[in-house]
Amino acid sequence: MIVLDRMSNSIETHTLTAVIDTALCVGAGGSSGSLADKPIVRNAEGNLLIPGSQIKGRLRHECEKIARGLGWEIWESPSPGKMVIRRENASDKFKRREYEVSGYDETYHCLISQIFGNPILQSRVMFDDLICTEEPDNLPEVIRPGVTMNRRRRTAEEKKLYFLETSPANVSLKFEGQIHLLPNCPSYAKPLMLAGFKHIHALGGSKSAGLGWLSWDKLPEFKPTDEDWNFLAKGGNNAAN
Repeated sequence: MIVLDRMSNSIETHTLTAVIDTALCVGAGGSSGSLADKPIVRNAEGNLLIPGSQIKGRLRHECEKIARGLGWEIWESPSPGKMVIRRENASDKFKRREYEVSGYDETYHCLISQIFGNPILQSRVMFDDLICTEEPDNLPEVIRPGVTMNRRRRTAEEKKLYFLETSPANVSLKFEGQIHLLPNCPSYAKPLMLAGFKHIHALGGSKSAGLGWLSWDKLPEFKPTDEDWNFLAKGGNNAAN
């Protein structure tokens, strides 16, 4: 039986604050009420936001790169069929106790899946949306034109003019939210995610055009131990087995 009160007391919550240094473009496809082809996403109160799913996905990507660089085997995402390795078909490089999860006796799970989840293993970390702290009435609608480029010919496509809604540029908007580590979140997740956050410098669309560049005003107050760092440093070293 799941006791929600006990679970909520053991969830570890941290605050995260991003400062958008340029205009932000996080589109809400299919939204109405704007002249833009891709309006910016807002919550029910009209506040600008960065979806928690986007933060989670980007952080997962950065953590995958770091873990691979340290020599760990990382399963292939986002392909569901390649994110879980069955033990009966696993090669020797996957047969490590670090990839074993209690209650999942037929499969192996990489370090990233043990943090962010996969098709059969639930995520051990949850992300709230990052909400803009500025009052919506103080932020004017900003419409930015764009055109689809043909990369092969390096010319603009005909009849491909579009309009994006963005936040105002260069006003240092703050976006705040929280991260929640569930009780079964592995301890090594803290140094890995902390390093991952420091590799994220932009969010949203049109990053190559200079949109969505940010700095972190407040990162989670994780307190990794020497044991956590030493665990990650083992990487491809299979001697522990």
